[in-house]
Amino acid sequence: MTGTDPAADAADLWTAREIAQQPAAWRELAGSLGGRRQEIEDFLGPLLARDDLRIVLTGAGTSAFAGQILAPGLARTLHRRVDAVATTDIVSNPHDHFAADVPTLLVSFARSGDSPESLAAVGLADTVLSDCRHLVLTCNPEGGLYRTLSGPERQRAGRSLVLLMPPGTNDQGFAMTSSVTSMMLAALMVLGGCRDIDQLADAAAAALPDLEKRARALAEERSDRFVYLGSGPLTGLARESALKLLELTAGRVVSYFDSSLGFRHGPKSVLTDTTVVVVYLSNDPYTRRYDLDIVRELRATLPEERVISIGCRDDAGEETWSFPALGHLADATVAPVLLLAAQHVALAQSRALGLDPDNPFPAREVNRVVNGVTIHALDQ
Repeated sequence: MTGTDPAADAADLWTAREIAQQPAAWRELAGSLGGRRQEIEDFLGPLLARDDLRIVLTGAGTSAFAGQILAPGLARTLHRRVDAVATTDIVSNPHDHFAADVPTLLVSFARSGDSPESLAAVGLADTVLSDCRHLVLTCNPEGGLYRTLSGPERQRAGRSLVLLMPPGTNDQGFAMTSSVTSMMLAALMVLGGCRDIDQLADAAAAALPDLEKRARALAEERSDRFVYLGSGPLTGLARESALKLLELTAGRVVSYFDSSLGFRHGPKSVLTDTTVVVVYLSNDPYTRRYDLDIVRELRATLPEERVISIGCRDDAGEETWSFPALGHLADATVAPVLLLAAQHVALAQSRALGLDPDNPFPAREVNRVVNGVTIHALDQ
């Protein structure tokens, strides 16, 4: 990466390519899942027909935040209990999160499938619960989770189903980009019946050049503090957005997240004159009012260009960055598209700081796949 054009240099990065490939990856995903439709129905149909089924969405870091984005919408669609619980919480406190011994579908999101907590959470669920099935969404056919749960004995017994994302989504960059959006959409397709993949991919492909341009211009302002806000499913999106920035800038840009309403209750103290605030605007007309309220309040106290609103309904002219073709969809469904903005912001901020977004921690203070975790035996 020795060129003089930052945009050209960025194109050589794994992270940049993996952000750009997402629309194509989503279309490929829809095709591959369509080819397994009967197998998926045979596994999930009997489970989802059970009124007492609990669904737990789990993962670590970005994979955990994917569950936080999806859980509220899936609960509404499926009319049942859907909880997002990080593998890190399951491993440290399994009896708290599996206190009720009810039929459970554990949905594991895992880019590599090699995180110690991912494997341990599956084992703990099988140990603590008397009736547990597993749906695994992963990007790595060589990962421990894939190899463990795709075994013929488990498949024949109907105890697990492993869905592999398109090959290119096993991100080589440090931060999860195409991996997480693909896994989110896979969950929406097989659990939530989402049929909007082409529309999402079209909107994302059309927006990518503008998002890259806007993110580079924002990076030229050299802000050292960002806040991401959102409501409902978009609170989880705000959390993932903040993490992406923290990861790719190696912590040199401080990031914070909260809900649109919760931000006033103390966390607003984080604001400075140079803070950038990004507010995700809900597509739900009722929820959207609260998001717009905080946008207007912040624009009255901060320079207007430092308050960025991102949404899909441009009827009020409030969005700074807009995806108007998606204004009729649920927030969790559009979240993968909105996440492209945060990914580009993080990439541009990393490049502006002179970092390598593919390897922002060359001394390996933080690793792409977490290691060094001791999994202790469960004392029952």
